[in-house]
Amino acid sequence: MKVIFLDDVRGKGQRGQIKNVPDGYATNFLIKKGLAKEATKAAINALKAEQKNEAAREAEELAQAKTTKTALEADTTVVELTAKAGKDGRLFGSIPSKQIATALADQYQVKLDKRKIELSEPIRVLGYTNVPVKLHSEVTAKIRVHVVAQ
Repeated sequence: MKVIFLDDVRGKGQRGQIKNVPDGYATNFLIKKGLAKEATKAAINALKAEQKNEAAREAEELAQAKTTKTALEADTTVVELTAKAGKDGRLFGSIPSKQIATALADQYQVKLDKRKIELSEPIRVLGYTNVPVKLHSEVTAKIRVHVVAQ
């Protein structure tokens, strides 16, 4: 029996895949548990339409990420932050990714999730720092963060 997998089934198939499986296994396990449905013409057409919509949405997200990258990497885009610091240029505390995301939204109206900012460790020194931002699986941007003493 041909089935369309609705979820990943270890060793058998992945979500969206059409495969031929034994009739008993399909009816008694896969379909009964909601892991698959029978591959009728209507179901196959619906799956193809869903995959087409998914591809269009992915392309739109990629285009959005590329435009955000160009906006972030413009020469004038420098996120300014102030913090208390000692005489040697070391901060009393640190600048985490959440503070960078908030400052970016305040200064440039670019809303960015703090989890996309890839800081290996928080910023603890004054001056300029290049911070990588993962906007999409294929698009990574760098923003400049300038930390000045308060």
